[in-house]
Amino acid sequence: MVDYSLPAQRIGELRAAHRRTRDKREADRIKAVVLLASGRTAEDVAEALLIDPNTVRNHVYKKPKLVPGKADRQAQEAFLDTYQELKENRGEDDVILFMDAVHPQHNPVLGYGWIKRGEDREVPSNTGRRRLNINGAVDLERLEPVVRYDDTIDAASTIALFDQLLLAYAYATCIYLICDNARYYRSKVVQEYLQNSRIKLVFLPAYAPNLNLIERLWKFFKKQVLYNRYCETFGDFRAACEDFFDNPKRYRAELRSLLTENFAIIG
Repeated sequence: MVDYSLPAQRIGELRAAHRRTRDKREADRIKAVVLLASGRTAEDVAEALLIDPNTVRNHVYKKPKLVPGKADRQAQEAFLDTYQELKENRGEDDVILFMDAVHPQHNPVLGYGWIKRGEDREVPSNTGRRRLNINGAVDLERLEPVVRYDDTIDAASTIALFDQLLLAYAYATCIYLICDNARYYRSKVVQEYLQNSRIKLVFLPAYAPNLNLIERLWKFFKKQVLYNRYCETFGDFRAACEDFFDNPKRYRAELRSLLTENFAIIG
């Protein structure tokens, strides 16, 4: 490995020369030598020389967001109009919930955290690939998610969730469930169940998970239960997940701030 280190006095002289020069090429050469001498990698030096100072001042270095490639902006905007109309015209005892499923795996999810410089933090992992299938719904007023755990999420588990919601919202004249376009929601057995039900499905546009606010709940759940946390047994893992959903009032302040109607349009 090449050693580019220089005495501190020499680095100081180069920095002074960098401040004096008005020639960009000379300044870049001096800058490259100083950075290498300070222990920076060749990749760091290349990046530092390629980025214009004005760009640095006006931009933030971060990863882009991954979004569905077929997201339709106009369809999302039309849905938000429909949602607003639904809110304005619903009955006094009608409720609106957001419904979806999540499938946490029995393994830690690595997330950023503060670690002392020069040190590493190790998080044990599990060899198995077992996971939970959690189906649920949440409204923006009560902020108390109704969830169930099933071997698989299909038409039968969806109807079972409907039954739980009918009990949880026994006072509601109509229960509007905003959901994605999963095949089982449109299945014949589900549609037959809904014919004489207080539950009405409101379908999101395709490729628009950003409009299903329960996705924010799932993300918050993962941060609280899965990020950088190791559960040795699957039973411990399931108990940690169940504890989160059994005690929603513990996180009420966070959920109140998170589950708001500031929808993001993508695409």
